[in-house]
Amino acid sequence: MTSLKRSHAATTSNTTLSSKTYIRTLKSGKVQKVVRELYLRQDIPCSSQLCATCIDLAPVSFNGKSAPAVLSATPKGTKTVPQGHYLVPDTNALLSAMDLFEAEGVLQDVIVLQTVLEEVRNRSLPLYHRLISLTKNEDKRFYIFFNDFRLESYIQREAGESINDRNDRAVRKGCAWYQEHLQKAVKQQKSVRCPVVVMLSDDRENLRKAKAEGINASNLHDYVSSLPDADRLLDMVAASREQRAVRDDRAKNLYPEYASTSAMMTGVKAGTLHQGIFNVSQYNYLEGTVHVPAFDRPLIIQGRENSNRAVSGDVVVLEILPRDQWKAPSSKVIEEDEVNKNDNAEIEDDSAEAVITDRERKALVEEVKRAQGKSTEGKPQPTAKIVGVVKRNWRQYVGLIDKDSVKSGAKESRAQQTVFLIPMDKRIPKIRVRTRQAGELVGKRVLVTIDSWDRESRYPVGHFVRSLGELESKGAETEALLLEFDVQYRPFPKTVLDCLPAEGHDWKVPASTSDPGWRGRKDLRELLVCSIDPPGCVDIDDALHARRLPNGNFEVGVHIADVSHFVKPNNAMDKEASLRGTTVYLVDKRIDMLPMLLGTNLCSLKPYVERYAFSVLWELDENADIVNANFTKSVIRSREAFSYEAAQIRIDDASHQDDLTNGMRQLMMLSKKLRAKRMAAGALNLASPEVRVETESETSDPMDVKTKQLLDTNQLVEEFMLLANISVAGKNYEAFPQTALLRRHATPPKTNFEELANQLKVKKGMELRSDSSKAVADSLDTCVDPQNPFFNTLVRIMATRCMTSAEYFCAGQHAYPEFRHYGLASEIYTHFTSPIRRYADLEAHRQLAAAIEYEPLDASLQSMGKLEAVCRNINVRHRNAQMAGRASVEYYVGQALKGRVIDEDAFIMRIFSNGFVVFVPRFGIEGLIRLRDMLPDNDATNKAVGGGNGGGVGREPDSIFDAENYSLEIFAAPAAGGAEAAPATSRKVELFGKVRVRITDEADETSGKRRIKLKLV
Repeated sequence: MTSLKRSHAATTSNTTLSSKTYIRTLKSGKVQKVVRELYLRQDIPCSSQLCATCIDLAPVSFNGKSAPAVLSATPKGTKTVPQGHYLVPDTNALLSAMDLFEAEGVLQDVIVLQTVLEEVRNRSLPLYHRLISLTKNEDKRFYIFFNDFRLESYIQREAGESINDRNDRAVRKGCAWYQEHLQKAVKQQKSVRCPVVVMLSDDRENLRKAKAEGINASNLHDYVSSLPDADRLLDMVAASREQRAVRDDRAKNLYPEYASTSAMMTGVKAGTLHQGIFNVSQYNYLEGTVHVPAFDRPLIIQGRENSNRAVSGDVVVLEILPRDQWKAPSSKVIEEDEVNKNDNAEIEDDSAEAVITDRERKALVEEVKRAQGKSTEGKPQPTAKIVGVVKRNWRQYVGLIDKDSVKSGAKESRAQQTVFLIPMDKRIPKIRVRTRQAGELVGKRVLVTIDSWDRESRYPVGHFVRSLGELESKGAETEALLLEFDVQYRPFPKTVLDCLPAEGHDWKVPASTSDPGWRGRKDLRELLVCSIDPPGCVDIDDALHARRLPNGNFEVGVHIADVSHFVKPNNAMDKEASLRGTTVYLVDKRIDMLPMLLGTNLCSLKPYVERYAFSVLWELDENADIVNANFTKSVIRSREAFSYEAAQIRIDDASHQDDLTNGMRQLMMLSKKLRAKRMAAGALNLASPEVRVETESETSDPMDVKTKQLLDTNQLVEEFMLLANISVAGKNYEAFPQTALLRRHATPPKTNFEELANQLKVKKGMELRSDSSKAVADSLDTCVDPQNPFFNTLVRIMATRCMTSAEYFCAGQHAYPEFRHYGLASEIYTHFTSPIRRYADLEAHRQLAAAIEYEPLDASLQSMGKLEAVCRNINVRHRNAQMAGRASVEYYVGQALKGRVIDEDAFIMRIFSNGFVVFVPRFGIEGLIRLRDMLPDNDATNKAVGGGNGGGVGREPDSIFDAENYSLEIFAAPAAGGAEAAPATSRKVELFGKVRVRITDEADETSGKRRIKLKLV
């Protein structure tokens, strides 16, 4: 039973509605009766600065201050309501025009009804979070009014009334109450005009009823048309269902109809249909894959009709095609911007279109022929078609307007036209966008949203959000990658900053140990603690110490910033950190999870100052075996902050014999023993291409690119951070076997290694065993080519891509054997050592504090449901942060090489029938060399589109592709010169082969990105 208490005794008594009874069926099958009583109030404020009565009712915050009224006393007017107005959007208005509501300086003084907020949450969780962010932005003045708890605005659902109709009626009731309430509030105030309350909706029936009830209401188009700069703002509004219906009447269906939800769920349950996430190939836009539990290998989806309007990342339901339609994975590079370069975005009657063009069909036919081959790579695999989409993964997409789709003279005309937006992500199809600014947007980074993808349209339809700036400008490109990977980069709202210590930068650890801040803390200030981090690190999470004990063993401590002291569960700062999930590191900036005051000062374990910490203290013997482990809150004083290189120099310099240096040497000795034991247990030593971009200090312009050098001190820190994470995981799981927040790395299916194992066997006669992580580790150690020192690193990079992704999870979600971290060969693991930059670590700190009885565990960390939601979010945020970081490096590497021509060694990682992928170690870059790019630059036919054997991408040199032996023989055309012309010559490229490539840069016309161009020398 739930109730809501009064906050002011002066208000009238609560009115209790008659009890409502709900029947709920539990997982066990038992039926539970739930009784809910709703207490209505008259003390929920309207939050208008015009209403003195409601200002007195404002709730009091944790610091004892009354919350200020949100809605302005002088709201803006429009052409139709010049006296000023408050806006009350219904659910469909927010769902179709959230971008408009987010636009700076456009819509203010917006009342978000509780009814609408809950509907948005049920319809779209991402949009709900965006709406909540708007309510925290003081400049926007968005106010949540709990209309379902206010006596005068609450309505009950009538007999036979649908939930949707009841909610529409609740919105109209809320509008009517607000207008009447405000009129009473300003009645006694002379020369004060009462704002008009405007209901905003695109629901035709809701608008009709509102006007019949005397409520001021408008649809989105008419309302936006009354605003300044209406032409630009109208581009940000999605087409309504009625507007799309007019178009639908003229069009034919191009795609199959989706199965009903009930049919899909029944089929999945029965095993006749399958559910999974659709992933489009980065090399062939006409092919995608879906992993489903019933098959060892991913199901292949080939062609537009079979992908049936799914976008990469959508959760889809599939039907397996008959065996005679099974196909092999593509061995051909097919890019949409080349095959469909001349499509017309302005076609109004889609009957002129086909779901698959002749050019696409030609490209696919070549794949079908090759699927009949005898090679391992050419064996047909289970192929499927998508019959429905369970959950859309649509988001905001960054791209550029295809200049060929813009009508000539568009800059002078403000007429609306349809153009193509080509997304930066080549896995996403072109998006049709209606805009009045087409000419102005050419040559700029543009942000759009997909609104719909009906059966009648070959491409999805979206709307313009905003321009990010000129292509290749640093600001536009940085913001583009942050938006592409959904990084929360807006400044922290005031509600978050209000949670910071009032002392600001002057905060210090209390001098007296009797101060409450010292309660339960161990005084470790005398220990010789130091930190070892990358150069320039300012958010120092961790520090270490080691010293010899009288019994000959070692005391080793890992000391982690005590962020949980400053960030309390469920306050505004905690909620913001939970949403952001992680700090994102770009080449030239850092997007913090926590405000800078904490991240780089009060929490950071800077040298020479006292700091709160959470310490893990072990006693280790000479073999680095744990004798005992203790966990304690503490106070430390770091003696020095080393970079990896500086620490290495200090350790190696025999002239340094001080206790701090000797402590680091003890750590080094023990870390090597810990590492040896991990490797013996089967931990994997994988590799990933890592480079460091050196930038100019003031402008952040890239100067040079260097490969990161890993030192022994890197491994020293890594080993003790791993040990701390493993120790904390065990302690937290022991205390909270259902809700401990842990991290696992699932064992990859053996099929993941099949291709790499076959490649090594065919090309090198080497064996890659995948029975266990130990077998993989041992066999990787044997993959050595004396003639090619980089070969082993290349194989480890390729093996990394065979792995599954590690993930955060709640202990109750899996059985203990499934906790195992495959890559680390550890039975249990968590993240504890970086709470300044990872939310998972902050939650682990809270659980550990409760496990050692330092403080009680917050209720949010005792709920499996809440923790599972936290894990889902931080898993996504962690992956997005990694991809954003890589994209930033890729952009800056491109800028660093701009205008330069460099010849470098490269190694072949993958071979297609019309090109091959190479990896350049020096710059950590991977690129595709296509056969069509190997023709002489003056070969005019190479620029022709529509002919040759390239599926519509121009002429290519003759070649022989041997899929079974992973090789491609390329024939150079004979030189011109009549009878004396030289004969055709050939060159054979093979997997793992070393080649010399010429590196230049070019602006990609389709994506607008400056990319590295590679050419075989």
